[in-house]
Amino acid sequence: MIELKDVYKKYPNGVMAANGLNIKIKQGEFVYIVGPSGAGKSTVIKLIYREEKPTAGTVLVNGVNLSKIRDKRVPYFRRQIGVVFQDFKLLPTLTVYENVAFALEVIEQDPPYIRKRVMEVLDQVGLKNKARMLPSELSGGEQQRVSIARSIVNMPKVVIADEPTGNLDPETSWEIMKILEDINLTGTTVVMATHNREIVNTNKHRVIAIESGKVVRDEQLGGYGYED
Repeated sequence: MIELKDVYKKYPNGVMAANGLNIKIKQGEFVYIVGPSGAGKSTVIKLIYREEKPTAGTVLVNGVNLSKIRDKRVPYFRRQIGVVFQDFKLLPTLTVYENVAFALEVIEQDPPYIRKRVMEVLDQVGLKNKARMLPSELSGGEQQRVSIARSIVNMPKVVIADEPTGNLDPETSWEIMKILEDINLTGTTVVMATHNREIVNTNKHRVIAIESGKVVRDEQLGGYGYED
């Protein structure tokens, strides 16, 4: 499903955020990406959804070579994946329903299908009764649920989550994790960069640890392993 082969990423300021990365993630896996601040976790995430291009090496996602894909094809590639951000990235002037529907409208799905599918995913994340509200009327946890609903409304094969619980209180963080794990149980691959030690150590999944742009640990049912 996802493969990084001898991947290097050097930013213009000279920082080597990926330094010979080799990672393989199979369809249906749930994988945590962990490591100290500045280790390269977010760069790995950005390489997977083609926010960044590698300086060298190959990034393959669902059979697409992101090292060679043309820029104009990137939006079409991204229809196959869902992305959940720490800061939600919701459109403030659109309602909950409209934020989620937008992901289907841009690919010109039929309106009846959009209505049906949007309400299905809002029900899945527990927000069916708040479809008409604006993001500003929701709690942080509810906004993250909208973000997740938007990421899965197109039934992606992969969901990428970059610190999805980073701005949330502990109780809400567990609720978000439950949603992500339920999504994974349907066969969707989930890759989650996180600093949340308790979640990683409690909800056991594969752990890939990154330090200085390199994989230093790759364990099935691993632990967090850091004190930061």
